[in-house]
Amino acid sequence: QLAGLAIIAFGLWLRFGGVMADFASDKKSPEYFFMGLYVLVGAGAVMSTVGFFGCCGAARESQCLLGTFFACLLVIFAAEITAGVFAFIGKKVAIQEAQKIYEDTYDDYMKNPGGKVNGTIYRYHLALQCCGKDTIEQQVGLPCPENIQMPKASNCLVEIQNVIDAYLHLVGIVGVAIAGTTVSKSMFSL
Repeated sequence: QLAGLAIIAFGLWLRFGGVMADFASDKKSPEYFFMGLYVLVGAGAVMSTVGFFGCCGAARESQCLLGTFFACLLVIFAAEITAGVFAFIGKKVAIQEAQKIYEDTYDDYMKNPGGKVNGTIYRYHLALQCCGKDTIEQQVGLPCPENIQMPKASNCLVEIQNVIDAYLHLVGIVGVAIAGTTVSKSMFSL
């Protein structure tokens, strides 16, 4: 039950807090990444519910409830492994999608520097601490944060890749830890 609540909290933090939250309000947001987070939150809710039924089965010493708890944990474990495999396989797609969104926003800004996209590109630059997509010469006229360091400043596409790699790596570590907890709890239920 606690592991399920931890997964819900972690998924909601990634969705509404941290670096990625700034991009959730834009029309062009990385839907692939956010869809995975919704699945993560849903899995946490299911795990919490199953944990509650496991507690009831243990309290009442019901073999039927404990057997159902074990079966549900086995299904959740299989789903966690499947989600982890798809996350690592789909990592490249998520990075490409986020980079394409940035490039489209960058191109829109270059066509109309005073338009609505000004806030969007600034949020990217502020969250990622970067400015532009290729060379320092392309930064002229871009809304860049004042306190960024120059080596990082020249390529937001690399920073997008680094951020998504880091977050997916973190999701993978949490997933393996939760999968280990799931296996140990299913053994205790037997």
